[in-house]
Amino acid sequence: MYEKELDTAIELARRAARLILDYRRRGISAESKVGSDNFMEPVTEADRAASELIISGLQMNFPDDAILSEEAADPGPARLANKRVWIIDPIDGTAGFIRNESDFAVQIGLAVKGRPKAGVVLLPAWGKVYCASAGRGSWVIEPSGEKKRLFVSEKSEFSQINLAVSRNHRSPRMSTIIERLGFGREIRRGSVGLKIGLIAERESDLYIHLSPRTKTWDTCAPEIILTEAGGRLTDLWGNEYRYDLDDVRNHGGVIASNGVIHGRVVSLLSPLLEEFGRTPIQKVTSG
Repeated sequence: MYEKELDTAIELARRAARLILDYRRRGISAESKVGSDNFMEPVTEADRAASELIISGLQMNFPDDAILSEEAADPGPARLANKRVWIIDPIDGTAGFIRNESDFAVQIGLAVKGRPKAGVVLLPAWGKVYCASAGRGSWVIEPSGEKKRLFVSEKSEFSQINLAVSRNHRSPRMSTIIERLGFGREIRRGSVGLKIGLIAERESDLYIHLSPRTKTWDTCAPEIILTEAGGRLTDLWGNEYRYDLDDVRNHGGVIASNGVIHGRVVSLLSPLLEEFGRTPIQKVTSG
């Protein structure tokens, strides 16, 4: 199931990656935009061109499906009425891309009835592809073309846990969490999709994102890749995200883990979140 969808998404992600790298070779021109949460965000011509390429390819292959891209207008009611929605982040990690760093990704996910069913996270600078579809496992395709099945780690001791954190900064609150919970090692990388891919590859075991500013296009494709590898992705209170809502913001932050430690992390975070003044936000299903 979803073989055609996954093959199409991989091919479109590869085409988008070539386009993005060509823009980078020619020089990156950046500007600012107002995001869906009314914060200013960076955007480039490469973001928009990659978005157009992916949307065009999906429309050609799946004309009845709805499409939500970070760099295109939300179709709104048409999206909410459709059981199948493609959710795209043409460049996850635009800020790093602008700084000419390598930690950015092309992300294409398919949600069916509000839950991720297929997804691709492609790392253009590294030539690596993470991909998965429901019931078919999670895989990494190396630049050589070698394809390997992915399984998360079975680590349960926090002192042995490799925690993925932001490449460029760490908030005081995250420092408090690391100190109180006693994680063993930090891995500093950019892009949500990349960090979740590292968990699927056993290079990391846990990723905690406290900010309420990620969106559905940041997590849709990575979530199916992680869950098919045996991991879990929820908000900070252990609630799963849905992808059939009018509001595209992930207000509750993100915990992505190997699954083994997930419940314990949620439980131990709870008093810290209360200390930080954070409370869960209930999002109502569109239908």
